[in-house]
Amino acid sequence: MSEAGTPSERPRVVFSEIASDAWEHPADKAALNALRRVPGFDEAVKRIFGFFGERGIRLMFLGDAVKCGPKQFPILHGLLTEACVTMNWEDQPELYVTQTPMVNAGAVGFEHPFIVLNSGAVSLLEEDELRVLIGHELGHVMSGHALYRTITILVLALGFQNLPFLAGIALMPIKLALLEWYRKAELSADRAGLLVSQDKEASLRIFLKLAGGGSMDQMNLEAFMEQAREYEESGGPLDAIYKILNTLSATHPFNTLRAGVLDRWVSEGVYEKILGGEYQRRGLEQDERYSYMDDIKEAASHYSKEARDLAGQVADAAKRAADAFTSAFKDRHEE
Repeated sequence: MSEAGTPSERPRVVFSEIASDAWEHPADKAALNALRRVPGFDEAVKRIFGFFGERGIRLMFLGDAVKCGPKQFPILHGLLTEACVTMNWEDQPELYVTQTPMVNAGAVGFEHPFIVLNSGAVSLLEEDELRVLIGHELGHVMSGHALYRTITILVLALGFQNLPFLAGIALMPIKLALLEWYRKAELSADRAGLLVSQDKEASLRIFLKLAGGGSMDQMNLEAFMEQAREYEESGGPLDAIYKILNTLSATHPFNTLRAGVLDRWVSEGVYEKILGGEYQRRGLEQDERYSYMDDIKEAASHYSKEARDLAGQVADAAKRAADAFTSAFKDRHEE
């Protein structure tokens, strides 16, 4: 399949000062705005941040995963460095590989996000697909998604009943809004993965592998894209309801849907315009994101002692937090 943007067709484009607005899906922004308006959401974020903190999250992986570098997974380290150069992102995040057969990856953390790849993803994907995956996660980092992604993973892994310091907050609306945003944020990061790789075929092929889990000698990308169109165009109102119910508790959209959405973004010409230099540059929206993090950190110091005192109601909360957070990557099959 010969598509615009394949690396063999043109030199790699470096996107000078590109802003995350350039690739963020409108549904991602809408869902995030809705999430921030849910009563009690900001309060819940500040309390969770205050309890776990940046160092606690990082130590979970520093202690039981392999930190990539020139001597550890040098190919992955090189792909991340390449991705940061392509996206003109100087603050290269740390990259870890954790042992589990489940195909998954994540960008997590609070103040200084880092990227985690499951060994299952590293084994299944070819180098050009891993470039897409790493670009996808870097897109999450650059969009400021890691904070809310981490909050979502903690909430899903632990359950609200094991977070006593959230007492007094209506939590179910927050959970549903977090999941809705989480799914939509994936559509944005898929675009970032394409911008990093500049390889449309690899960017679509990764969805096929995530859906089927097999090698390409048994699967066909064109047939999968036809399946994606069938899913998107199928049925009437009843099918529309089923599609909503099928993903209501999921963290990721279906892979056929993701493939179709990304393919449509390319066909609409937006991708080509960005390659040609027509994109938003970094500016006010970056300052606003960091200002929001400053507000959270300021409030977190207040909640930190209070949250730890309340955690005494659940004697092994800290151990369960570490076990549940790290196992969350092993229990999901999406990146």
